[in-house]
Amino acid sequence: MTSILPDTPVDRLLGKAAQRLATGFEIRTVRQLLDHFPRRYIQASSLSDFSELSEGEYVTFIALVTGTQRRSLQGRKRFIVEVTVEDGQGSRLRMAYFNGYRALKDLSPGVRALFHGKVTTFNSQLTLNNPDYAVHSDTVEGAAELVVAQALSGGPMALYPANRHIASWDIQRAVAAVLQLVDFSTWPDPVPPHIAGAENLPDLGTAYRLVHQPQEEGAHTSGIRRFRFQEALLMQGVLERRRQETALWDATAMPLRSDGMLAAFDAQLPFELTSGQQHSGTLIARDLARSSPMNRLLQGEVGSGKTLVALRAMLQAADAGAQSVLVAPTEVLAAQHSRSLRRALGPMGESAPAVTVLTGSLRTSERKKALLDIASGRSDIIIATHSVFSGAVSFAQLGLVVIDEQHRFGVEQRSALRERFAPTPHMLVMSATPIPRSVAMTVFGDLELTVLEGLPGGRSPIQTHVVPTMRGPAWIQRVWERVAEQVQAGRQVYIVCPKITAKAPTDEEVERQLEYRFGLLPGQQHTTLAGQTEDGAAHGATITREWAEAFVSQDASVELIADRLAGNELLSEARLGTLHGQLPAEEAAEIMSRFESGEIDVLVATTVVEVGVDVPNATAMVILDAESFGISTLHQLRGRIGRGSTTTNLCLLVTRMPESHPSVERLRQVAQHRDGMALARLDLARRREGDVLGASQSGRSSSLQHLSILRDEDLISAAAKHIARLSAEDPFWEGAPELARAVTRWEREHDDAVDYVNQG
Repeated sequence: MTSILPDTPVDRLLGKAAQRLATGFEIRTVRQLLDHFPRRYIQASSLSDFSELSEGEYVTFIALVTGTQRRSLQGRKRFIVEVTVEDGQGSRLRMAYFNGYRALKDLSPGVRALFHGKVTTFNSQLTLNNPDYAVHSDTVEGAAELVVAQALSGGPMALYPANRHIASWDIQRAVAAVLQLVDFSTWPDPVPPHIAGAENLPDLGTAYRLVHQPQEEGAHTSGIRRFRFQEALLMQGVLERRRQETALWDATAMPLRSDGMLAAFDAQLPFELTSGQQHSGTLIARDLARSSPMNRLLQGEVGSGKTLVALRAMLQAADAGAQSVLVAPTEVLAAQHSRSLRRALGPMGESAPAVTVLTGSLRTSERKKALLDIASGRSDIIIATHSVFSGAVSFAQLGLVVIDEQHRFGVEQRSALRERFAPTPHMLVMSATPIPRSVAMTVFGDLELTVLEGLPGGRSPIQTHVVPTMRGPAWIQRVWERVAEQVQAGRQVYIVCPKITAKAPTDEEVERQLEYRFGLLPGQQHTTLAGQTEDGAAHGATITREWAEAFVSQDASVELIADRLAGNELLSEARLGTLHGQLPAEEAAEIMSRFESGEIDVLVATTVVEVGVDVPNATAMVILDAESFGISTLHQLRGRIGRGSTTTNLCLLVTRMPESHPSVERLRQVAQHRDGMALARLDLARRREGDVLGASQSGRSSSLQHLSILRDEDLISAAAKHIARLSAEDPFWEGAPELARAVTRWEREHDDAVDYVNQG
């Protein structure tokens, strides 16, 4: 028989089961089948735990039948067989078989059986309708033999991710059949023997058998660790190859000058740079002086002075005769950057660099002039929004690209400027709270991370509190009292809402919020809270889709809240303003200018104020329906206050959610933590890594099969050291040909990842 290799089609080996594998999980090759790892393990001789069941999931479990009852359907010849089963903790579950002749015969009280099906809800109770089953005396699909074999061996039984097309036991039988046929000595192993030995890893065949057929409890962990390390090694190999290629690109070397604009700017600063700003500036200046492109992430707390660090880098570029572009996610932020940079550069007088603003709302004549100034080189620093990514924008010599709030830009957008120009521009991306993928990329070492430590002098602390309005109307009343107190003290306040208008959201928006806030998938009618109260008491309340849809429809909007505050006696003397992304650019700029100058006391806005807005007199922020925002956004929003010299600043995270809901716990985490990287790690733990080397920022799409960035940092670090040592001793990996081929294959199978790694 021909050797069975990783890419051998499973339909040559498994017959009809191969079609179910392809339909259910797009498994078509032997490698894909063996890489479909169990989701958990159970002792075949032990009963399962029903507390682990969740609505909407396809599950496989072992249970004891305690009761069987036939019930006729009224007015029909059809009937239902209700089967009651019990788990190892004594909890019971009722299941239904329609016209269940065979179930009535097989599932008598006292029978222990393996069940597989989709968990649904009936009368607020979890149930399964017509689940597949196998009892020890059964021979259907060979499932019983597997149960008996595992029970006799005393070893754990693997339960696989399954669905309506194929059951866990079908996958287990397919894997067992393949493992009997494969000669793993003919398979290429991407982990070089000397690295496997150094890390005490089992060989490839042993690892697969440990994962799929462990002989004792816990034996699978050694096999899984090997595949996690293998994945880390491949990722580090991809990144190393990309770094080597990037190092060959030409960039404009922009060394420091002692008599240029940067020196003049530093000389007129009315304050000293923080030690963090000095250290970050030194690292960036060193990168800019090189002829290979910089690719650096500047991560600093909100208000730590990242923009000043970026301005100094742009002045270094201007001293070298190169242009810089600072790309902002919104026109409000672009306008804010324009005002703050011009203010900072003002004392330099005629020696200051020329600054040009390029946004989508410019009049035709203004846009033409801006484009001409950029193309001719008259502009040294360009402040732009997404419009700068257009092919119509030409630079005389683009030397540095600064991306502000990098999580607001897509991969293709950020890479566009680098790919269009030669020499390749240096890249500096900035963020206060990196999104999960950015944390992942930092762990993998693709981005050179610079952490901007400390805050400029004069910044004051922020008190953050969660306000659960389900406790009663007095809680929201107290929120408005605190707002009024701030206004009466001569301070200013932000009120942030998730919506602009009170009109009904689109179906797509509703579905997104239902899934994000409640975990309700499309079509799912119920979900059960699994959170805890502050005293640790567990809750199991059920939320219906109808309730959740009504909840989302009542989210606070700028228009509604502004109208209510206008009629609030506590704020009768307050000057109110509204700001959101649908306002014309000139009107938005005018409102923001009035707020900055103190002409507006309370600004009701959407997240357009999330980044870059600097109003030292703003000392309080109220975020309504706070659970609708992500951790990063909440942290950014909070950073808009505490920018002056006040001793206390207040951020209130207002939520209508039940206090037992996990999203309220997320708000408590934001209230407890001020460190941006700590919050990013919490976000990463909640959302998973996202597509680490691809374009997706969602935790749903991941290039990682087995590896977890947080859990496996030690493996990732070890893999990085092995790749670095291999590249130093054997630059072309001639001694590790299988690793080289595996990296090439991975790149070929993930085309979008290459572009991402190139640009960070």
